[in-house]
Amino acid sequence: MNFPRFFRFAACAAALSIVSGLCAATDTIHGFDRSRLQRLDAAIQSDIDHQQLAGAVMFISRDGQQVELRSSGWRDVEAKQPMTNDTIFRIASMSKAVTTVAVMMLYEEGRFLLHDPVSKFIPGFAHSVVAVAPAPGATADAKYTTVPAKRPIQIHDLLTHTAGLTYGDGPAVDAYKNAHLYGWYFADKDETIGEAIDRLATLPLQGQPGENWQYGYSSDVLGRLVEVVSGEPLDVFFTRHILEPLKMKDTCFFLPPEKEARLAKVYGVENGKLNLGNQGDYVRGPRKCFSGGAGLLSTASDYGRLLQMLLNGGELDGVRLLSPKTVELMRSAAVTFNEKTGSFGLGFWVNTDLGRAGELGSVGAFGWGSAYFPQYVVDPKERMITFMMTQLTLTGGSTLNERVKVLTYQALTE
Repeated sequence: MNFPRFFRFAACAAALSIVSGLCAATDTIHGFDRSRLQRLDAAIQSDIDHQQLAGAVMFISRDGQQVELRSSGWRDVEAKQPMTNDTIFRIASMSKAVTTVAVMMLYEEGRFLLHDPVSKFIPGFAHSVVAVAPAPGATADAKYTTVPAKRPIQIHDLLTHTAGLTYGDGPAVDAYKNAHLYGWYFADKDETIGEAIDRLATLPLQGQPGENWQYGYSSDVLGRLVEVVSGEPLDVFFTRHILEPLKMKDTCFFLPPEKEARLAKVYGVENGKLNLGNQGDYVRGPRKCFSGGAGLLSTASDYGRLLQMLLNGGELDGVRLLSPKTVELMRSAAVTFNEKTGSFGLGFWVNTDLGRAGELGSVGAFGWGSAYFPQYVVDPKERMITFMMTQLTLTGGSTLNERVKVLTYQALTE
């Protein structure tokens, strides 16, 4: 059939429009510009190529849909084992989010109020004292003094890191070192977390409860609180009530030996080059001390499920761990954190002022990070999760963990 020239032109134009529309549709994925995402991939690869990073797994999701799950570089540089999406990582302080969820689950069951004194459940904190540094001009051998705590430590203080508990630093630092409680690492301890926390309770606090944000052992005390209130060891509680319901099959405190081959090596950057770091005691060791503050191992996919549950208001795939009102409280500003991020909620920083934060993001976004370099962001406004999993302790001045957040946001165009 011989159509008039006008109709032939119109048909061609329509066909071109359809093809153009299909091309445009494939240029984005869940609102992310694919070409702009390449900037993120290139930044990660650049650090790998320049021996500033061994390898990483990048995770981005939006509306519960995967945008990126990409592995780059090496899980084990020396053995030439490539990074894979199912690589297992030590997640250090990213464990705190799991512990906070556990505490809030028990809170929802009516087991306690957040302003209850922790000494109600861990009696060693009943008569806490606070270390006071020597006055300016005191002699070099002057020791700290102590004063009674103005009020008891409350569970809310532990959740907001205002309990006066550091990782040992402060006027009483020597007392903490002598008690073998200095720093965040518990995996090498041949004792239970209950024994460690009971010893912690005998030491002076490094600040008055409720007065200042001080990062430290608060989440480890919360882990012990979960054990006392629930009657279950922390690893059992996590597994039964959080990890199994969320199908986080590779998240645990100590790694089963059969999974060791999937555990990423720890590296540090020294003199501009990548070197093996301390691998820790997560496979071979006492396997006794369950640190709610920094003890877990996980994969990118597993941890993404935890964060998606929080983004969804406490529910994932038909499994509800928390109510929406509880999650709302968790990600509400509770105390002043620092000038950059503004506020701290119950377990996370919370962005309360985008201009003051001075970086791409959203008011209401929340997150935290790990001593092994990752940082995560959960953004309810954009319905988005982003983080990079890796194992880097000495960073050599790298800011990649911060830049991945910027590079994620700049790719979000719809």
